[in-house]
Order: sequence, then C-alpha cells, then structure tokens
Amino acid sequence: MNLTFLKYLFRSLIPTLALPALIACQSNSTTTEVPQFISADSINILRDGKPYYFVGTNLWYAPLLGAENGDRERLHRELDQLKAMGIENLRILAGADAGSCNANSVKPYLQPAPGVLNDTLLVGLDYTLSELAKREMTAVIYLTNSWDWSGGYGFYLRECGFGDSPNANGEGYNDYVAYAANFVRCDSAMHLFYNHAETIVSRTNSITGVAYKDDPTIFAWQICNEPRPFSKENKQLFAAFIAETAKRIKAIDANHMVSLGSEGFYGCESDEDLLVQVHTDPNIDYITLHIWPVNWGWASRENPDEKIANACQRTNAYIDLHYKAWERIKKPMVIEEFGFPREGNSCDLQRNTLSRDSLYKTVFARVKQSAEMQGPLAGCNFWGWGGSGRPRAEVWSKGDDFLCDPPHEPQGWYSVFDCDTTTITIIKETTQHIGNL
Repeated sequence: MNLTFLKYLFRSLIPTLALPALIACQSNSTTTEVPQFISADSINILRDGKPYYFVGTNLWYAPLLGAENGDRERLHRELDQLKAMGIENLRILAGADAGSCNANSVKPYLQPAPGVLNDTLLVGLDYTLSELAKREMTAVIYLTNSWDWSGGYGFYLRECGFGDSPNANGEGYNDYVAYAANFVRCDSAMHLFYNHAETIVSRTNSITGVAYKDDPTIFAWQICNEPRPFSKENKQLFAAFIAETAKRIKAIDANHMVSLGSEGFYGCESDEDLLVQVHTDPNIDYITLHIWPVNWGWASRENPDEKIANACQRTNAYIDLHYKAWERIKKPMVIEEFGFPREGNSCDLQRNTLSRDSLYKTVFARVKQSAEMQGPLAGCNFWGWGGSGRPRAEVWSKGDDFLCDPPHEPQGWYSVFDCDTTTITIIKETTQHIGNL
C-alpha cells in the first residue's frame, strides 16, 4: 500500500467530506442539550463533528460485574484504571444465551429461553452504561455470538430443533462449523434472534431513564461477535441476514451506528467480494476486522515467540488487505480484536509479555499513522482487559473471576492484567500520542 498516496488522498477528501459535519456542529453550538452521537462518513469516525481516533479494549463481561449480584466495586476499579490509561471505548456483550451442554459457556445467562430475559443482568447492562457515561466512555454492544461460549447461534438453533451444538474447541471445530452453518439457513432461528435484538435496542435504561436509542454513551450496536457464513454455499444467505438485522436495528434506532463484529476477510470465507458486499450495506456504518496470529497459525502455539516477526508482518499485510477493500467500501475501519499470548504461550502471570508487546506496537503504529494522516483506520480494541481479575485455574468455573478470556479458552491466555506494566506503558504512550494530535 502506497502510504504517501493514501496520505494525499485522505487529506484531499477531508475538507469536502467534513463540511456537512462541521456545519451541523456549528449549528448545534447553542443547543447543548441535544446528544452528540458518534457517526461516520466515507473516511472517518466522527465525534463532535471531528475525525475521532481511539484505543479501546474488550471487556465483554462488564454487564456481569454491573449486576447487583455481580461485582460493582470491581467494575468501578476497572473503568477508572482504563480511563486513566486513556481507554475510551469498550466492546461488551449484551449478555449470554443458555449454552450447549457440550461447551463450557458463560454463566449466568441473560436469555435462558427465547424471549425470557434475566432482569438482574439487564440492569447490569444499564448500570454499566451509566458508569461509562460518568467517565465519558463509550460502548460497542454486540447482540449475539457465532461461537458457543455465550450460546449465540447454538442457542437459537437448539430452540429450533437442531439439538445442542458440538463443542467448537479442538477436534470438535469442524463439527461445530457444520452445525453453525444451519443458522443463516433457518428462518425460525434468525427470527428468534431478531426478536431478541429488537428487545435490547428498544430498551430504556432503568437507572438513568434514558432510552438506549437516545444515549450517546452507545458508540455502536453490533450484530454479532464474529458472524460467519460457516459455508461457501451460505454467502448470500449470510449477506441477507446481515442486511436484515442492520435494517431492523436502524428502524428502531437511527441515532447510532451499526457494525458487523466481523473478523473481516477471514470472517467472509476469504472472499473480498463478500467482505465488500456486507460492509457496503447502507445500514452498516464502518468496517470491522480482527487479528489472531496464533489462532490463525501465523505463530505456533508451541512456541509463538519464535514467529513473532512473521506474526507482525502478516498483521500488517492483513490490515493492508482491508485498506484495499476500503477503496471499494469507503467507510472507516476499526480493528476491534487482536491479541497475543505471554512468553511460551503460558498463562502464568510471571511470564513476560515481550512478544505480545511487539504485536501491540505493530497495531498501534498503524492507528497512530492513520490518525496523523486523518485516514480511515479509526481505532483498535485490544483483547482484552483482565484488570484486577486473576485466573484460578486454566479452566473457568462458576465463581472464578471473569477475565477477557472466555470460559472455553485457557484463563489468562490473552488478558492484559493490571500488573502487566510493559503492556500498559505501551497503551498509555499510544493514547497520549493520539490525544496530542
């Protein structure tokens, strides 16, 4: 990718594209009671009418901490430390669905049965949003999951007669893919999800009294965590599912952006045309991509440190691939998941994070470069914040601390803890650099 050309292109387009937002901002200058919702144009995420760049994190479990029977004191600590680090955006899960008996899924459940919601956990989501608002932080809220660690596709398919989903881990992965491919083929399963999504988006916060659709604390609604067709034959059914969900969300809430939650190219059956198609839908506001070097084989699980240079090189190439797709899509981008394990692929907090820090520096460099050029890569959310939590064992059990590593993964694998001083230093340096531009 010719960065000199991109720099010229972005800067030459910005004055024309930003003018309507600037005029809107000026015209509202005397009506401060009007909420300022984050939006997007063909290059930038816009906040208060200006191009906005950020480093955020994943804290999917925040609403579980926010519930009355959760751990609100810990939620306050985590939000305060993240804010002090310059983190302004959290990617969170609205809540888990009843999981498969074959998987170690998140508990407690927000949705134990179709349309039956746990009010305590809904209040946890309300409370999380109210605490974010106090700190001028924002949330991307994803509404379901393509994977079995929070129910997701498997929950809706089971309710439609497909039985419990196979465990997606290890040797069961291919069986799970074949099972999950049924989701976009099953109208009944999709309609159960549409109903759930519409219920969440239509909610009014029980703590603040503000309807979700009127709350500028919400950065964007997200259709799904890592939605996939799960079959090359499903590509157009998948595109139709994305379009229908986005349309339904926008019909309720025209104030907020909507995004996919996609891994990008790999989440679209490695098909650039499908990547472009789903992101050019008029109700999708920005491009999402995820980067998982160890999971995707760019570095080995046995010795990931040995291939960190290759992992960073391929990370840059994967980002460049999406810059290429941006030329066709013309919407801003967010790298909303990326991670790397500790030395030796260990979950021991005493092991160093030098390789992880190298990957973080690689991703942060691209966001800083884009911010300097006012380019389309608007931000990134590292995966993820474990904060003051600590893994008790490799396998999560009820009563253990919630970490950013979901219950189906080794606890402590990708989480950044409050004792990871080198990683935290790199994060702070990046947020300060972006904030000073």
